[in-house]
Amino acid sequence: MSDRLSGIAYIPLSPQDIEEMLKAVGAASMEDLFAHIPAHLKFRGSLPLPPAASEQEVRAALTALAEKNCVPALSRTFLGGGAYSHYQSAVVDALIQRSEFFTSYTPYQPETSQGNLQAIFEYQTMMCQLTGLDIANASLYEGATSLVEAVLAASRALPDRREIFVGRTLHPHYRQVLAAYLQNFDFTIAEVPFTPSGQMDLGWLSRRVSEKTLCVAAGYPNYFGVVEPLLELSTLLKPKGALAISVTMEALALGLLKPPGELGVEFACGEAMSFGLPLSYGGPYLGFLAAREAHLRRMPGRFVGETVDTEGKRGFVLTLSTREQHIRREKATSNICSNEALCALSACIAMALLGRKGLRELALLNHKRAVFLMEGLTGTKKAKRTFGAPFFNEFTLTLPKAGALEQSGFIFGPALEVDYPELKDAYLFAVTEMNEPPELDAIVRSLEGL
Repeated sequence: MSDRLSGIAYIPLSPQDIEEMLKAVGAASMEDLFAHIPAHLKFRGSLPLPPAASEQEVRAALTALAEKNCVPALSRTFLGGGAYSHYQSAVVDALIQRSEFFTSYTPYQPETSQGNLQAIFEYQTMMCQLTGLDIANASLYEGATSLVEAVLAASRALPDRREIFVGRTLHPHYRQVLAAYLQNFDFTIAEVPFTPSGQMDLGWLSRRVSEKTLCVAAGYPNYFGVVEPLLELSTLLKPKGALAISVTMEALALGLLKPPGELGVEFACGEAMSFGLPLSYGGPYLGFLAAREAHLRRMPGRFVGETVDTEGKRGFVLTLSTREQHIRREKATSNICSNEALCALSACIAMALLGRKGLRELALLNHKRAVFLMEGLTGTKKAKRTFGAPFFNEFTLTLPKAGALEQSGFIFGPALEVDYPELKDAYLFAVTEMNEPPELDAIVRSLEGL
């Protein structure tokens, strides 16, 4: 906390104040407020503070204590699994904090807010270009619910089909959210096992897909960082009339991989927080959803269109809006209550700053550094690739000495064994432009020395 703000950090309370506040929240004592914390996690000793210390002395002692925490540099952090550390340009923050954008919410007379509508239109256009599909909405809360909305939109296209397949290679949280949303409907969800390559087992799937199958959702890349064979999947589904859905947790991958729309998918969804949004302890996130034009009226969210006004000048209109708060609630296609316009604006600005060429160059840089690190770590003979299929900027290693490597000050993961018991000692490693070559060399040297 800065010195300027430190004066308001302490709020004195009398015993009567404390009693009234506890009564208001239904607690009998201060200890009740922390009763939910397991006993073994509570500190029972005394803080190393000098007796009768002044405020300045207390601050100095607590600061020294806090500095003992191990906080690795971002360049030494290789965490992945759906949240990726990218450089955030100061330009993005400077623009989204303009007053006309900071409360970026489409009004009930949307055409009076041309600037916001144009920003949404540009965002939708860029997402269409990235996914290779005809339409994109604006916007969804995060990637997991974007998968749910894609499946629900697919069910409106094929209302008589209730069988859903999802790759076990999809993020476990995405699969859990989908199951939670659909648990009270008559859908059945089956998980497709994966092969030793880390991809969905299309042979297993081909023996089970039928005219009852609604859709199949596949990661692109998947939770293991592996790129799924979308073209083979969509080709497999086409004779049965089932729909293919791609799920991308790392949107930057679409700057290098072939657009899913060119590989036969009907819906492309996922997480776009890599564009202009910080990690910030878990958010904000930005779900995206794109589809072929035939599904336009089955999609949730808002759609902004381009037109001309009475003077022939370029203008923008809210073409479709499916929120229940609007008219015709009984025909609404979603329960989305808020348009994440500020997050979409951040992504729009970030993509515009990079441009088509810059986006590809950044994606290629991420991929090259990931390959460099993977080859370096496996070259030590103390780690091996868990899966052999192509990856983007995230890969899985089997690493028996993971604990010792973490003690060297490097952070990586998640550990896959938590959700995949058969993948013992397997860890994710994600590499972005934030991981500089000297740190890539350093983690390799550390593993060599173990």
